[in-house]
Amino acid sequence: MSLWAKAQQLPSESIQQIYAIYGDHFPIEVRHCLAQYIEEKFWSNLEPQPDNPQHEQYVAGLVSSLIQEIENKASMVDGPDIFLIKPKLAQAAIMFRQRYSANPMQLFTYVRQCLATEFGIIQQASGEIVPGLTMENSGAETLHKIDILKRRTQDTAADLRRMEEDQEAFAIQYHECTKIKAHLQQLISQPNSPTTAQNIQKLTLQKETLEQGLNQRVAGLMQLRLALSDKLKETVQLLNQLQTHVLDEELIRWKREQQLAGNGVIFNSNLDTIQEWCEALAELIWLNRQQLKEMERLKAKLALDSFPDVLPQLLADITQLLSSLVTSTFIIEKQPPQVMKTNTRFTATVRLLVGGKLNVHMTPPQVKVTIISEAQANLLLKSDKLSKNGESSGEILNNTGTMEYQQATRQLSVSFRNMQLKKIKRAEKKGTESVMDEKFSLLFQSHFNVGGGELMFQVWTLSLPVVVIVHGNQEPHAWATVTWDNAFSEAGRVPFAVPDKVQWNKVAETLSLKFRAATGRPLTEDNLRFLAEKAFRGNYNESQNPMLTWAQFCKEPLSERNFTFWEWFYAIMKLTREHLRGPWVDGLIMGFVRKKQAEEMLLSCAAGTFLLRFSDSELGGITIAWISDNGEVFSLQPFTAKDFAIRTLGDRISDLNHLVSLYPDIAKDISFQKYYTPYQSSEQTSINGYVKPVLKTHLPGWSDNSYPNTPHHPFMQSPDPSRDTPSVASSYAGSIATTATCTAGMDYLDSFDENSIDINNLVNLNELMHGYKQ
Repeated sequence: MSLWAKAQQLPSESIQQIYAIYGDHFPIEVRHCLAQYIEEKFWSNLEPQPDNPQHEQYVAGLVSSLIQEIENKASMVDGPDIFLIKPKLAQAAIMFRQRYSANPMQLFTYVRQCLATEFGIIQQASGEIVPGLTMENSGAETLHKIDILKRRTQDTAADLRRMEEDQEAFAIQYHECTKIKAHLQQLISQPNSPTTAQNIQKLTLQKETLEQGLNQRVAGLMQLRLALSDKLKETVQLLNQLQTHVLDEELIRWKREQQLAGNGVIFNSNLDTIQEWCEALAELIWLNRQQLKEMERLKAKLALDSFPDVLPQLLADITQLLSSLVTSTFIIEKQPPQVMKTNTRFTATVRLLVGGKLNVHMTPPQVKVTIISEAQANLLLKSDKLSKNGESSGEILNNTGTMEYQQATRQLSVSFRNMQLKKIKRAEKKGTESVMDEKFSLLFQSHFNVGGGELMFQVWTLSLPVVVIVHGNQEPHAWATVTWDNAFSEAGRVPFAVPDKVQWNKVAETLSLKFRAATGRPLTEDNLRFLAEKAFRGNYNESQNPMLTWAQFCKEPLSERNFTFWEWFYAIMKLTREHLRGPWVDGLIMGFVRKKQAEEMLLSCAAGTFLLRFSDSELGGITIAWISDNGEVFSLQPFTAKDFAIRTLGDRISDLNHLVSLYPDIAKDISFQKYYTPYQSSEQTSINGYVKPVLKTHLPGWSDNSYPNTPHHPFMQSPDPSRDTPSVASSYAGSIATTATCTAGMDYLDSFDENSIDINNLVNLNELMHGYKQ
């Protein structure tokens, strides 16, 4: 039996709980009409896989298919019984397209939460175990708790109405008793007569009966007030517990995942779901607050001396809950860039999760943005007050905006699209500190009122730490600061404190995530072991999981180098992202391997076998090592981004006939062919009549099939005497199908990159042109 069929057989009270699960974001009509489809596609044998891109694609297709199914069902259903369902289904399809097309994972998660809550209610009501279903989803539990609080709030509202009716009945009865007492007093004062005595006796009996009834009503009102007071007190406690879970766990987790996304962690935002929870909390808190105020009004109308005065404290507590909810849900949906260059445009988006529910948009609030230092952020958090006189650490252009309400998404937000940091004030540096170590934060602040001016709120929120740079060469170190902060900051920290040293396995995880986000493929265990050896300067013991210090990470230069570990890693990552992404994702680049190890690997291979490794000595360089016919291993002088801007890696490998097979034994045309530039006929001329030359990678002094025992050409001398493998410099040669002209030779000279070849090593122009003609 399907889950939905089981739900429909539940007692009426449980069915009401099921109905409470569904709302505007997922109408119950859709659940009813597509029950079997939803359970098969969204529940059975399907678990979320947030780190799997293929799963994301599957979910996107699933949501698209669901929308199509809803539209088909809306066009197919007919008959008087379902006349009202058709427009509901059509509206749902439109709403799903608008709200979830950009983020299908949201709808997928929400549907699963609804199904999990259904299961929980069925399990609780029947005690059955439904095969294949579990209730481990905290979102489902949250929805269930919200449903419980909704029913409690409805119950207390009914109790309040009954209390008001009882008080009104008491007032009428009390007024009647007062009239009888007055009449009785009047009769007693009159002369005695048989009729008077009879009336006095009758009125006395009526008075006693009414007084007895009044006493019973007072006792009943006392009991009802005490019970209602206890029930409201318990509701406030439950609201507090649920709000703590939503704000201190779910929202904090979302913020942490948003921060980790800055390091490349896949971020499946559930902010819309959190907004639904916060909106439900806002509505429940507001309703219960109104009930407490109504109870105070009724109490003032009819004072009962022995009634304990707990309402003022409850009202203060629930108002504080509302204040915490409003201030905590003023969040940065889209963070500003964490490495911020002066005089460069940047964007950010701020959102108030409960703005729509509390009608804040009726008087749209203004939001102002300033940049503050780490010290100012500390003072702000300690005092919980906004900075005085607009105190800031810099000047931002276009730093004010008005929040707007989007009816389709029910979001109150403001997007700053053209902010620009014009000036920055820096603190004095101590010791080895640099400007790239200094952290700032963007402060977003606003104020508004709710309840027709009854409550005023001042809200603010801080962005993730920002490092301000003025030149591109400061970018690598700035990203080191940001990466370390994003990865290793702890919840509730003092801004912006981070540990000075971290276990290597955590650093390794961070580096792999960064590399995957930039290049499309994570690092392997061998890659990470190589990085550990480099980071610890050869003193790495894998079994101990040693601590890597911030200084080792990005302050102290590597052994016999003038750059740090992070600078080397960042340059490699940047080169791979911009020029080598395809070959890296395809596994064609070994990359992280030492020169000596590469030589040992190649010595056991056939002549012409080559591999690609990242250079240890040159930032952002990759070299090709290959074994020659005589069994000697050579390495090309490293290629950098400048070289690949002229000619791609695939074309360079194609140019060099000495390279035959990619390690261990894969023909280079099989592995690299898709990265070759398609051949174009040299007979094609441009519109100005000139023949366009083609640059090709060339090894001066090497014929196409020669592997000299010892290279004698000046280009073949290793620039680093400490290297145990000869290093060969490549050059470019212009090549056209027709005769090579001196003009083409000069074009070739113009194309030289001084970082790729030493012009002083050229023997003479004739030798150059000889190499060109080869």
